[in-house]
Amino acid sequence: MTEARAMDVRTSAARAAGTPTGRSLLRLEVTEGIKRYILANRLRPGDPLPTEADLCAALGASRSSVREAVKTLHALDIVDVRHGHGTYVGRLSLSALVESLAFRGLLDPEGDVQVMADLVDVRELFERGMAERIVARLDGDRLDALEGLAEKTRADAGGGEADFVAADRAFHALLAEPLGNELMGQLSMAFWDVYAIVAPQLRMATREDRAETAAAHAALVHAARSGDPAAFTRAVAAHYAPVRRRLAAVRNGEEGDGEAVAPR
Repeated sequence: MTEARAMDVRTSAARAAGTPTGRSLLRLEVTEGIKRYILANRLRPGDPLPTEADLCAALGASRSSVREAVKTLHALDIVDVRHGHGTYVGRLSLSALVESLAFRGLLDPEGDVQVMADLVDVRELFERGMAERIVARLDGDRLDALEGLAEKTRADAGGGEADFVAADRAFHALLAEPLGNELMGQLSMAFWDVYAIVAPQLRMATREDRAETAAAHAALVHAARSGDPAAFTRAVAAHYAPVRRRLAAVRNGEEGDGEAVAPR
């Protein structure tokens, strides 16, 4: 077998096994090299990276390889490319996770229901599991702010869908804030954002559902003010009851009469 033929065979086998080859392998190596550089130099989000030329020298890579690696890392929010200014360590958010999960749901309409059910399970599990800590750590100012957001969702339940959605997102972000756990906060909002993207495809909520959600928000605030984790947990279950009913109806082939936008 000639050397060229042997290379073709190895390349084909690697592709079949899902193993990077050739240019893809080089890009992966350079990508990992940039990540190692960030870690080795203890860079933090917002810190500048070396110039493209300096990265090429540090990694022993070509400009094209560095550019491709930077594009990959930019898509993952590991680096932030500011045109005309340079490249910086990114915010390291979960935006790539949101895009991936949302696209999965949008790509497979028949799988939307399962994607939504999974998201609801995770969100409810998070809020129920952290009930005691959330109730213990919500202070007066945050409770006042939550009460204001709960009232806003109640006022917007009959219309103003964009305002309702914004107030709902802010409500759940504020619930997670006092935990002081950045990862939990990011995950909570990431799952909320995926829900917001996928929900319109299933026409997930009626105005009655919105009103029920607003009432559950008020119950969550009341339970937190009372220092009652058990009541808080019950309010969490009531909060997700409307969407669970809607998912069950879609699974059973019932006509959806919900509105096009109204994530919880």
